[in-house]
Amino acid sequence: MRAPLDLAAVEALDAADPLRAMRDRFILPEGVIYLDGNSLGAAAPAVFNELQKAATQEWAQDLIRAWNTASWFDMPVALGDQLGRLIGAVSGQTVVCDTTSINIYKVLHAALGMRPNRSVIVAEGDSFPTDLYMAEGVASTRPGTVLRLEGVDAPTIEELIDERVAVILVNHVNYKTGQLRDMAALTCKAHQVGALIVWDLCHTAGALPVELDAANADFAIGCTYKYLNGGPGAPAFIYAAKRHHEDVHQPLSGWWGHARPFAFEQSYTAGSGIRRFLCGTQPVLSMRALKGALDIWDDVDMAAVRKKSIGLTDLFIQLVEARCGAYGLELEGPRDGNARGSQVSFLHPHGYQVMRALIERGVIGDFRAPSTIRFGFTPLYVGYKDVWQAVEVLEDILRTGAWQEARFAVKTAVT
Repeated sequence: MRAPLDLAAVEALDAADPLRAMRDRFILPEGVIYLDGNSLGAAAPAVFNELQKAATQEWAQDLIRAWNTASWFDMPVALGDQLGRLIGAVSGQTVVCDTTSINIYKVLHAALGMRPNRSVIVAEGDSFPTDLYMAEGVASTRPGTVLRLEGVDAPTIEELIDERVAVILVNHVNYKTGQLRDMAALTCKAHQVGALIVWDLCHTAGALPVELDAANADFAIGCTYKYLNGGPGAPAFIYAAKRHHEDVHQPLSGWWGHARPFAFEQSYTAGSGIRRFLCGTQPVLSMRALKGALDIWDDVDMAAVRKKSIGLTDLFIQLVEARCGAYGLELEGPRDGNARGSQVSFLHPHGYQVMRALIERGVIGDFRAPSTIRFGFTPLYVGYKDVWQAVEVLEDILRTGAWQEARFAVKTAVT
């Protein structure tokens, strides 16, 4: 997209946007341009309605009976099937549960168990840290297991894939740069040497079309509080290809994953299918909030989401470079929209202060150390005019040096 030269051209893009009505399904504070949906999605009335119903009707009135009358017991799998539509998974292969970190631990252990004669985990050196921390933790519990990293042990992840590799943990989109990987190609490369692959979808579920089944993926994990708008701390999910269900054994053998949890048997027997990835009692209220968020997607065309995402991010890059190029910003990540997720990152030597100044002016993005300022573009509620106005504010902050005020250097607990 060539950057429009005036606001009228930008407003015309919004007027022609097939997703423009979706914005009304979210609560967006007056005077705020929210470009951080890649960290925490916006709130939606549908989410609050589900929470209200679950708390005041089901919990308050049905009490313990609600596990049956309101189908609380079946929610992890039911929500998994609903979410599965957005990640290219047929029913029975996705379950909503726990957190991303816990699910990485479960899936890596399970994959290693399926390749008992192999001892290598492969991951990205610039992965989101929790992926690396959990991989380190898994390796430490299995003597002889080695973690090898792209960018440390070899320049590319492809160079690390050989017959010693049991499992590869890889992000579909890099959390910092927004670089999008070719899922089908890398999965094929892994399978050629007999390795399994786990895809981290934290920055793609709800941001762009994902086709796990078509790519022949083995496993995937991801969160639901970013582009899926499930709310802070919303439960995560696991995808496991059906072909693996009877061979996979995850290490957290809690009662919720038992074949007969209410038989109260002394020894553990794993449940059938995707339920075997469950562990303990699941957070009902958080899951009901997620149901409200997922319901929003029922009539959304993911191809339209992707088209708008590329349009928004292309426009942002072009406007920033045209108006702010003289102020020390450097694009971090792909220039080609087809190789990018739904975020744009720039490097700036004083990125933290710049972002704090932006947030004070109502343009909310985030900062990732040491010098990355990130902007997420959620097509359901971000418009082209938002992009134009955000760049106007960024230009003003950089041109005037407003970010140099001492208070913007004071570190907050969450960046």
